[in-house]
Amino acid sequence: MKLTISVVIPTYNRVDTLVNCIEGIRRQARFPDEIVIVVRNSDHVTLQYLSSLDLNVLKIALVERGGMIAALNAGILKSTGAIVALTDDDTVPHPDWLLNMERHYIKRPDVGGVGGRDIVHHGGKPVPPQKRQVGMIRPYGRIIGNHHIGMGDVREVDILKGANMSFRREAIRGLSFDEKLKGTGAQIHNELEFSQAVKKKGWKLLYDPNVLVDHFPAVRFDEDQRHSFNETAFFNAAHNETYAMLKHMRFMNRIMFLIWVVAVGSKSSPGVVQGMRMLPSQKGMALKKVSLAFKGRWGGWKTWKGSLE
Repeated sequence: MKLTISVVIPTYNRVDTLVNCIEGIRRQARFPDEIVIVVRNSDHVTLQYLSSLDLNVLKIALVERGGMIAALNAGILKSTGAIVALTDDDTVPHPDWLLNMERHYIKRPDVGGVGGRDIVHHGGKPVPPQKRQVGMIRPYGRIIGNHHIGMGDVREVDILKGANMSFRREAIRGLSFDEKLKGTGAQIHNELEFSQAVKKKGWKLLYDPNVLVDHFPAVRFDEDQRHSFNETAFFNAAHNETYAMLKHMRFMNRIMFLIWVVAVGSKSSPGVVQGMRMLPSQKGMALKKVSLAFKGRWGGWKTWKGSLE
């Protein structure tokens, strides 16, 4: 049994990294049936590069609006494969990426999504695998990512990571990445919301550490610059996480989640306890982060409530 596979790659003004990503796709032991590159219609440099490629499976999806969500939705809409594999333009998939991914869909018809490890490179060195708990959501809402440092066997998870995830088309039929999420570029937590939407339909999500891409985090052209503090990005992260969690949680889990985010929170969106832990080292910045997190949480609550009307 063989399934058709579409690879979807959103890109914007990062030709240098896109070249390496496409070369990684070219080297696939299981070559994709189509490659869909999502490009902003104003990104003439990338469009010129793509026009020079000799790839008969290449498709281009043009978007007018910025943001990852518009790009992902356009790419999925343009694709036709039974499996839609999503990755970023700053990754380089390993040669057996699609081969290892496909076997899970063939073996298990209940699997709606498969993701793997994105080996993050910092300063030319890969971050080694360290954790067995990957892609989980605690009943009270704490998110455990760790996709880039996952190790161990194949297992079911709650969340896949955008740099290295795929979905069975049947599982995502009728779904789209939620445009209520805030942000102008990366739109953090879009995969959290989408993964939960797939699970809500009764499909399983798998994490396989052998489904591998190398990840070389490139510059972003929005407010979220990964390792530098930005008030808008901080607010958006708290908003998007809160909205996505409330949207898909059951009633009692929502109650636990709301108590947890206010009383404790996480390092990325601190509540009272996390704020107190950060206070000795970050001082005034800790208070600013707690304030922004609360504002983002409140915004996420309002967005969720508004979506119910």
